[in-house]
Amino acid sequence: MQLFSVPRRGYVSLQTSLVLLVLCGSGVFAGNGTKSCKLSIENQSERKVLDRLEPLANKNFTADITDDKDSYTYVFQLCGDAGGVPKAGVIQVNKKDKKKTVIGFYNTTQAIGGSDWVMLIYGGGEKYDSHCNGEQRKAMIMISCSKDVDSKLEVILEDRERGNNCFYLFEMDSSAVCPPVQSQLSAGSIILIIGFCLLAVYLIGGFLYQRLIVGAKGMEQFPNYAFWVEVGNLTADGCDFVCRSKNREEPSAYRGREVTTNTVEEEPEERDDHLLPM
Repeated sequence: MQLFSVPRRGYVSLQTSLVLLVLCGSGVFAGNGTKSCKLSIENQSERKVLDRLEPLANKNFTADITDDKDSYTYVFQLCGDAGGVPKAGVIQVNKKDKKKTVIGFYNTTQAIGGSDWVMLIYGGGEKYDSHCNGEQRKAMIMISCSKDVDSKLEVILEDRERGNNCFYLFEMDSSAVCPPVQSQLSAGSIILIIGFCLLAVYLIGGFLYQRLIVGAKGMEQFPNYAFWVEVGNLTADGCDFVCRSKNREEPSAYRGREVTTNTVEEEPEERDDHLLPM
């Protein structure tokens, strides 16, 4: 029994909406990353610092804190709407009444960076009620390099007991701000590695070719076996000539005896042809 039916056009629209919802949830239609942040004073140096934080863009980071009376959840998003509040970079959520207070907006951003840290400042937040002469709130997020710890937001303090320049200080560890690892290999090491790789390819490829294609057996499976045997023989001959050749001059103690012996041996035989009768 069919209770209701969905028109074909309505079915297609519903299917399209579901697809768009999945794409949005997977980040396909995410924001423009750090480009969504508007610097207080646009300059190239701060923009480069923001670009280092690109892996953290469009992600919510939360931290919980409990006061004497109230409990709060702080939500931080880099260049995105924290907790769904438009233009809010950092918000405070009261766990009791769910009230949201904007600490800072990402359209008034400052970015200061070092070799392994970045200080992000969101200003222009909601005004204090009875603290800091009613000035606007401001969030400062210190992001430090940590290769072993995933990004985690922590609330360090809320400095609101001064007359002005009050701020919320947050800290977060992330590998996004770590300097790139420099290669420790020298040019000679790289050349040696390439040479060993080429040698391995030559030996393995030649062995397979000789065995599977040519059908060689034994030592003949070695690629270019005859050539390398000849090289080995020539090398051995050269080593023998250079390292094992005999001295050309004999010791003087034996020279006289050798000359005497040779003289005796080379004396012509006496001929007695003249004694024969004519």
